[in-house]
Amino acid sequence: MSIPTSAPAAPNALGYCTPLSREPMTAAQAGAVSRMLKALADPVRLRLMSLVLSHEGGEACAMCDLTEGFDLAVSTLSHHLKILHDAGLVDRDKRGVWVYYKARPEAMDALRTLFGSDLSTPAEAG
Repeated sequence: MSIPTSAPAAPNALGYCTPLSREPMTAAQAGAVSRMLKALADPVRLRLMSLVLSHEGGEACAMCDLTEGFDLAVSTLSHHLKILHDAGLVDRDKRGVWVYYKARPEAMDALRTLFGSDLSTPAEAG
């Protein structure tokens, strides 16, 4: 006679519940991540975020590093970067006349948790 090593799942209306393999998001986390995803839903902003993450240390100068390859006015790119900042995806740091954008590690952690993949910034990976 074998002894069961775990208790059976509790029944639900459809049969049996599947156990959780990880902790789900809280309502607050879902709200924050949905704002990030909404910001990333635009192709220009998704490319800008990819460019920021592609630079050494996950940091890029707005006018030096992020304007090439876009057929958009600088003011339009600045608007898109502001949306990424307001969504909590990047921090900005003004140094003289230049503005640098850096991926926020906690935002990358939140997205990593959602997607369960390696979305680390270069500084975190090294």
